Amino acid sequence: MWTVCIAAFLSAALTLFSGFGLGSLLLPVFAIFFPIETAVVATALVHLANNLFKGVLLGRHAKLEVVLRFGIPALCAAIVGAWVLDSLAGADPLAAWKLGSRICEITPAGIVIGLLVVGFSMFELHPVSRQVGFDVRWMPLGGALSGFLGGLSGHQGAMRTAFLIRLGLEKESFLGTGILCAILVDLARLSTYATLAGGPRLADVSGSSTLVAAGALSAFAGSWVGRRLLPKVEMEWIHLLVGVLLAVLGLAIVVGIV
Repeated sequence: MWTVCIAAFLSAALTLFSGFGLGSLLLPVFAIFFPIETAVVATALVHLANNLFKGVLLGRHAKLEVVLRFGIPALCAAIVGAWVLDSLAGADPLAAWKLGSRICEITPAGIVIGLLVVGFSMFELHPVSRQVGFDVRWMPLGGALSGFLGGLSGHQGAMRTAFLIRLGLEKESFLGTGILCAILVDLARLSTYATLAGGPRLADVSGSSTLVAAGALSAFAGSWVGRRLLPKVEMEWIHLLVGVLLAVLGLAIVVGIV
């Protein structure tokens, strides 16, 4: 249990600044205790609970226009992504390798998603990215891409951050807007998982509710600590953090670690 608590606390504190990362870091830890399909559901439950808590902390700073233009397409696309995930659940991996006692599978979807995330990281770390912005009219496209990836693999935050950080929002507004959009995607994908193969998995998770609750409470604590530190963090550092985490996450997806 302490492994879950520590991972949830640290990743929640980190993700408050970057806008993503909790699910990607917590999923491998839950996979130690659950089958991978059940671990996805357990991670999604903690992710939603933590986003609701962060919504209390920062939701009032969200820019409603962006939430509507980005979040509604994200919600709809998350449902589609969850259905695609269910249809591809039995697909054979291209290769597999062992990391300790864990088997990491390399899949076509993982390669495509991972390389896309790496591409965004290279853009984010390049100096020219500071001079590029996205007009609000592009938000529905960004929302659809983020939501689809969220439903398909749970990696909604990377794409969302890559779009929202280009809008030139203040850091509280950037984080609050992303949090509300994430809540919409979490609600959509969890409800879709529950109507598909996720129903039995939710029952499996309920049998270990203490572990999931401990992860959620630890994530709350991490988000609270991150919120206290937020005024001391400059947006330039957030840009750098996002770029580095995007690169690490993308490579981890490609090779099957997450």
